[in-house]
Amino acid sequence: MKKKPNKQILDAMSRNSDYWKGPFYFNRKDPRLIVPKLNPAMGMTMNFASPYAYLLLISIILIIVGSQFL
Repeated sequence: MKKKPNKQILDAMSRNSDYWKGPFYFNRKDPRLIVPKLNPAMGMTMNFASPYAYLLLISIILIIVGSQFL
């Protein structure tokens, strides 16, 4: 059984600038889908190394586009 990383390790990963490509966060080792930005006052972003991030993004776009036709 895999051990879940603790909050301190996850926060340290999201603050590491090696995983940031401009405004985008890519870290395959981070299991979270939503992570805080480098400056937490700026909000949250998605971990684009996760395939679920793209599914969530496509779902949001489909909901927005679909609502235009109703």
